[in-house]
Amino acid sequence: MKLLLHACCAPCLIYPLRVLREKDISIMGFFYRHNIHPYTECKKREDTLQSYAEEKELHVIYQEDYDPETFLRNVVFRESKRCTYCYHDRLKSTALLAKRGKFDSFSTTLLYSKFQNHDLIKSVGESIGKSVGIPFYYQDFREGWKEGINTSKALGMYRQQYCGCIYSEKERYLKKTV
Repeated sequence: MKLLLHACCAPCLIYPLRVLREKDISIMGFFYRHNIHPYTECKKREDTLQSYAEEKELHVIYQEDYDPETFLRNVVFRESKRCTYCYHDRLKSTALLAKRGKFDSFSTTLLYSKFQNHDLIKSVGESIGKSVGIPFYYQDFREGWKEGINTSKALGMYRQQYCGCIYSEKERYLKKTV
């Protein structure tokens, strides 16, 4: 099987990449960047992913533009539903790219995080898969959470402390001061 895997960052890629390769799934990565704020954070994540992907001989497609304004326009006044929009936008971009590239399916490293809404990701992914005409590959990678953390630390990877959007960045810092 040929799979296009949305990779939000290198630390979240470690475990899914190993597990999928053990299943003899041919993987290509895709880095989506519109939701990541600020730009310096986006670059840190991208640079870390590039370094790790080279080490693991993984080809990754990197989104060339950077458009956080569109992301913000689509979530403003709907902040409590921002993750739904974000999952949809990232997965739809991945699915469309997978279809153009003649992949057999698409998936996401978001399924590795114990902080993400797996039921919602699965539902959104399957819905997009049906509408685009390419299957969403679901696997719960959370069992490898500790392995991914330990490996990323051992490799000295940059490890972000929030999901990526300006709202999650605010929540990260606000929790520490309140």
